[in-house]
Amino acid sequence: MMKKLFMAVTAVVLTASCGGGGASDGGASGEGKTTLTYALWDDVQQGAYQQCADAFQKANPDITIKITQNAWDQYWQSLTTQMVSGDAPDVITMQASFYPQFVKNGQLLDIQPMVTADKVDLTQYWPGLAESWVKDGKRYGLPKDWDTMAIIYNVKQAKEAGVDLTDLTWNPKDGGTFEDALAKLTVDTAGKRGDEPGFDKTKIAVYGYAPELNDGSLGQNSWGNLAVSNGFSYIDKNPFGTKYFYDDPKLVETAAWFKTIADKGYTPSYDKTSSLGTDAVLTSGKAALGVTGSWMIKTYLEATEQEFAFAPLPAGPLGRKSSFNGLADVIYAGTEHKDAAWKWVKFLGSTDCQNIVADNAVVFPAITSATERVLAAHEKAGREVQLFVDQAKAENGTFLLPVSDHADEINQIMGTAFDEIWLGQKDAKTSLTAANQQVNSLLAGG
Repeated sequence: MMKKLFMAVTAVVLTASCGGGGASDGGASGEGKTTLTYALWDDVQQGAYQQCADAFQKANPDITIKITQNAWDQYWQSLTTQMVSGDAPDVITMQASFYPQFVKNGQLLDIQPMVTADKVDLTQYWPGLAESWVKDGKRYGLPKDWDTMAIIYNVKQAKEAGVDLTDLTWNPKDGGTFEDALAKLTVDTAGKRGDEPGFDKTKIAVYGYAPELNDGSLGQNSWGNLAVSNGFSYIDKNPFGTKYFYDDPKLVETAAWFKTIADKGYTPSYDKTSSLGTDAVLTSGKAALGVTGSWMIKTYLEATEQEFAFAPLPAGPLGRKSSFNGLADVIYAGTEHKDAAWKWVKFLGSTDCQNIVADNAVVFPAITSATERVLAAHEKAGREVQLFVDQAKAENGTFLLPVSDHADEINQIMGTAFDEIWLGQKDAKTSLTAANQQVNSLLAGG
């Protein structure tokens, strides 16, 4: 997902023009009335944010919120066209890892003066979220949500394999109890499991693990969490560091382990599945487990094809580590309705809206006080998701994904390097060392 997104954003940066005209659908839908466009990509969340829009419009009858929702790829393709034409949405859902390139193009509005004037309490958000949106003293977004990662697994297949996934361990040398579980969960076409004599790794009916290896420079859904649990650090300072460490032996070991379990037949062949998401493979029943984020809770737990449940990530040599990431709402710099857009962004970042989102249980809102409301809503629906919050609260249990300049180019470089590893074209040390040199050359060049 992230790799596709970075590629689409690259197109925005390469083709977009700075500055521009209006950013709404023509301004007024009635005399003295302003229409703001608000862009989302997740259809699961649209209903909750429409409720926020309804509440906002009731309090601000002179402003109408028009929500536009497109699927992931179409969302960024549409934004590309709109940026070029100077007609981007007034308010845009944005991801922290690559917003700096939009800032570089002059496409996002600095909201710090408005945050200061309206005395917005930034301490109400989960630690680390608000800070991610500041560059050179300017603030570009208010946090809307957060996520942590977990194992998602097929309940029936785990039961049949006789594996307990609740407290797995991992290390890059033998894979720990995590690799033991993957072996048991992998079944060949003759019914032999990966830990049994006669197992045929060339004829697999069910893979133990469907990792999302087409995951760019972040590895949020694959190698990143295990690498950090092994001692890897992405960058010297976050946000806006100036040196990456993709050549770290701890990452090299982790990447090599992923290649090893593929060679053993526990994961699908990368050249055949790199374009597929983990959810597609799991819902088909072709794999027993994967790694996913809390934004996918309802997608999996409301699935009708299979019965799924969550388990904590494996604990590595330094303990259990999960990426901690969040989206924010940002304002297009070319909007014709700056004041109205700020009112909407401030409302989106408020308790009033985030409690509505919490009650819909589609994501974990950024405001800490909303967390218990989300858990209560999930519990009422029979969904067990406490582990995501436990991971977020665990001491040293999370890490922020890196935020730096040149994120789109870094993603392409590292995506290519990992492709070389997964396809067996180069060993992990050779590929990652060369790629890291390219990445740091970019940062050194400004």
